[in-house]
Amino acid sequence: MPDTLVPYLDQPFGHLHDLIAMHGEQRPDRLAFDDDEERLTWGEAVPLIHRLAAQLQAQGLRKGQAVSILGTTTVRYALVYIATIIGGGCAAPLTTSATPKQLAAMMADSGADMLFIDSAKRTELLESGVELPDLKHIMLDAAMDDCPALMDWMAAEGAQPATPDVGPDDPYNIIYSSGTTGTPKGIVHSRLMRWRQSAVGERSGYGAEGQVTLLSTPLYSNTTLGLFNPTICYGGTVLLMRKFDVARYLELAAQHRVTHTMLVPVQYQRLMDYPQFDDFDLSSFQLKYCTSAPFSAELKAEVLRRWPGGLVEIYSMTEGGVVCLLMAHEHPDKLHSVGVAWGGSEVITIDEEGNQLPPGEMGELVGRSSTMMSGYQNQPKKTEEASWYDADGNRWQRMGDIGRVDEDGFITLMGRSKDMIISGGFNIYPRDLEEALVAQPGVADAAVVGVSSERWGETPVGFVVAAAGEALDPDALLAATNAELGKTQRLSALHVIDELPRSHIGKILKTELRARLKAG
Repeated sequence: MPDTLVPYLDQPFGHLHDLIAMHGEQRPDRLAFDDDEERLTWGEAVPLIHRLAAQLQAQGLRKGQAVSILGTTTVRYALVYIATIIGGGCAAPLTTSATPKQLAAMMADSGADMLFIDSAKRTELLESGVELPDLKHIMLDAAMDDCPALMDWMAAEGAQPATPDVGPDDPYNIIYSSGTTGTPKGIVHSRLMRWRQSAVGERSGYGAEGQVTLLSTPLYSNTTLGLFNPTICYGGTVLLMRKFDVARYLELAAQHRVTHTMLVPVQYQRLMDYPQFDDFDLSSFQLKYCTSAPFSAELKAEVLRRWPGGLVEIYSMTEGGVVCLLMAHEHPDKLHSVGVAWGGSEVITIDEEGNQLPPGEMGELVGRSSTMMSGYQNQPKKTEEASWYDADGNRWQRMGDIGRVDEDGFITLMGRSKDMIISGGFNIYPRDLEEALVAQPGVADAAVVGVSSERWGETPVGFVVAAAGEALDPDALLAATNAELGKTQRLSALHVIDELPRSHIGKILKTELRARLKAG
């Protein structure tokens, strides 16, 4: 049977249901999913996906309607995600780290009437006392109360879903942003956007024999979906870690001859710090990706030196707008940057009044591309607030970062625009101060936030984590760091803490640091 996959993926637009059917026919013996407890070949997975999609349709799934998914990342989670899209719906994976109140609001916001959930999260929600929307619960693991188990709920063996009447503008998924206060915004991605992100071509290595992707971040995160989606489109193998563990990650990578992975910077750091890292055979790696948080030039250099295969840093946002890639293995002199605009993306800077700045000048980054979000779910005002329009009326996405674009098109970030500190009328970029702190002996990690000041309006305060076996003197460290900073940049206080609070994808939660200061 001729392999029709690559010609199909070369089209300007196509459908996931066609690709999944091809995998079942053309690569039935290839391992599709493995979560360390359950494993399925494509020949086993495709009939299950079809049975789930058929049952979703039988239960009244409408075109574009959301299906909520909440639980630990597993093979069954992945099957529901794919089946929702195959059935014509819109996958709405929910953030497990959100509060029960936030989760209830996300379920209601999505418009879903079915929730696929595991026992641990359902117990947590029921015990919270929060009033939940009236959704039908289907258990990802075992039956609970009157809620059926997934494998019992699906349609009968051999069932096939109807081909959905969906097009490029119909929703593929809703991703709820990792907000730390209030209810995260629902970011809607179209089927065309996901197609363009996934059909990335043979040179990516996704369509090759033996291609294996190892994922250790959760499936509700856009970070994870950046590799999950193209791997399933090309019929590769996806290894899903329920929880990141350094030793187990390295064991899986060596055992399965992993070729592709996505990690966030804090995971790279933990792997580099693992004493036995160099004992593992990682020679199969072709491409390693990183995104979601600042990735220091020093850490990139260490990964390049000690870990075979290319290293690609992705700078983007869940909302889309611009995608920048740093092919670190090709540009060792640009490790301080996040790369260049890629795949038809454009990025420029604007000033505080919204005027476009000349190349090379620092300002707020805005971008546009063919992979911009459709908008925030049910929040047109928020969609407009996140938009900037040029003189020709074209919409650009505000990236939320301050940076500059050099003469070669490489973008250097200075910090989040909302984190910028204005002290005595001067703009202070926390990243400059954080880099100065990490450069001090004995400092493993650092973060800087702005706090109210009667004299200056705002003033910077630092938090540092000591390297293993080191004892830090905060007063001496503060003096040494300030001696290297400009007069207007100097830290007003410094705190040594055990660990910086981070989100599930490694972003420092500066809101929690500010709250700690307010609490005294």
